[in-house]
Amino acid sequence: MSHRLNHLSKLKTSPLSMSPAMIALTAVMIALTIVFTLLVRIPTPARGYVNLSDVAITFAALAFGPWVGAVAGGIGTALADVLGGFAPFAPLSLVAHGLEGLVIGLLGHGRRSLARMIVAWAAGGLIMVAVYLVGEGLFLTGWPPALAEAPMNAFQALVGGVVGIPLVIAVRRAYPPIERLGRRQAWTEN
Repeated sequence: MSHRLNHLSKLKTSPLSMSPAMIALTAVMIALTIVFTLLVRIPTPARGYVNLSDVAITFAALAFGPWVGAVAGGIGTALADVLGGFAPFAPLSLVAHGLEGLVIGLLGHGRRSLARMIVAWAAGGLIMVAVYLVGEGLFLTGWPPALAEAPMNAFQALVGGVVGIPLVIAVRRAYPPIERLGRRQAWTEN
């Protein structure tokens, strides 16, 4: 536990010390998440919809870290719910996808191992599905529709990993400096 807390204290992009470039990058990731959420919408039994948001969330969290993943995932999907006519789901999306991005980023950011990225994505996806199940069951739709939607949310998370992880790997190969985007650059004079 103390190792995890120590890791959290060393995060370069804590929400309190973000550079202007990281704020701009986070805004771009929020916009990307909104577009991926609204681009393809398949209706579900609980009056919600399945979408491609998890692709953007997985990419953002693995490429840029837990805070970018959490903010892009939570705010991006909540705004998409409001813009797309699903405003009652916005608070739940904020929490479910925000936690998903946070967990994927905490466990997988900066990792080169495919296995570690898969574990990070699976943990984040599982949390997202669980939060939607409980939130819908208790507050939005009741348990029968929430239970019917859980496999759809799991499928959405699966697509997020199947597309998002290879996307991060491909972008890292094509553009290695992606790891430095949004970070404060050290300046030295000779």
